[in-house]
Amino acid sequence: MQKVNVSGNINAPADEVWKRVANFGELDQFVEAVTNCTTEGTGVGSVRTLTMQDGGEVKEKLESLDNDNRVLTYSMVDSSMPIENYTGTIEVKRIDDEQSEFIWSSEFETDEGAEDEMKEALEGLYTLGVEGLNNSL
Repeated sequence: MQKVNVSGNINAPADEVWKRVANFGELDQFVEAVTNCTTEGTGVGSVRTLTMQDGGEVKEKLESLDNDNRVLTYSMVDSSMPIENYTGTIEVKRIDDEQSEFIWSSEFETDEGAEDEMKEALEGLYTLGVEGLNNSL
């Protein structure tokens, strides 16, 4: 099982960051590599389809949404990437009234020999999330 974890401080209150992040169908609003995001259904169980800059598509299912603790988990349903059994987690933690910590992590399996490439790709995507939140909030 491979693991990726990226975190960064966001110059916005935790509740404001969470409001953006918890809207499962708006990943394209703060992750530059995602050009479009559509959602089928609402709440836990909804599925989003992400269109990436390279034209690839990824489908992800919202598995849990904990507004009190500002944590959501999702799974990858379909992807052109050589990734299986993917579970992603996004957390927002309060630092103080004006700052929060954004943590995006995942566990997944991939083809032998593709581990480093997939880790780098996901780390890059998650880093874009941190930068995008700082630029949009």
